[in-house]
Amino acid sequence: MVNTGTLNLVKLEITRALRNKKYIFFTLLYPAALFLMLGGTLDGTTKVMGTELTMPAFYMVAMASFGALTAVLVGNAERIAKEREAGWVRQLRLTALPGHGYVLGKTASAGVLSLPAILVVFVVAAVAKDVRFEVWQWLALTGAIWAGSLVFAALGVAIGYLASGDNVRPVSMLFYFGLSILGGLWMPTAAFPQWLQDVCEWLPTHAYAGLGQAIELGGAPHVKDVAILAGYFVLFTGAAAWLYRKDSLKA
Repeated sequence: MVNTGTLNLVKLEITRALRNKKYIFFTLLYPAALFLMLGGTLDGTTKVMGTELTMPAFYMVAMASFGALTAVLVGNAERIAKEREAGWVRQLRLTALPGHGYVLGKTASAGVLSLPAILVVFVVAAVAKDVRFEVWQWLALTGAIWAGSLVFAALGVAIGYLASGDNVRPVSMLFYFGLSILGGLWMPTAAFPQWLQDVCEWLPTHAYAGLGQAIELGGAPHVKDVAILAGYFVLFTGAAAWLYRKDSLKA
């Protein structure tokens, strides 16, 4: 059963984020604007290199995934690093909230905040570029992209404990842009050299985008993509928990 303290932490984190103007811009508006710039400039019949998807369909999934990534990675990492320096995390350790509850609460709250980013891109794609899918596909896309964002929420927690308040931004941005570009969220990886494509196939963002692309084509997410994301989720949550315990010993 989920600890009451964990639920309270989730509510607090969501309330704080919704009051943040940066969250509104970078998470809700920025990905939708990028969709219009990247995927909205060509008609709905032009296919993306290496796929059977049209430009609007490809970039709708890419930017919805990018928006979710923005919501759960950068802001989460920076908040945790700053909370550590301010002593907030040390105060939480004096409460009944267990260590795993803190990691779970941070991951879950970031995951909840990713949902609006996904829906805004979907609405813009449907209204501005007439992107159309079956009802089950819209529901499956929403569920798959939202669930996949938890992988990067866990990464954000780990980075928050790995970096200090002074260097957390460049560290999180390195992961943020590196994973976005190499994972195929900004451009199809088919445009990369073959050796780089082989590397990108094993990145979590490549598998993340693959979830939605498979659904758009009328199928289920590939087992390989699901397995890769599950593996990274275990890795990132394990790293976050270990770094949390390590940080506790320093306090």
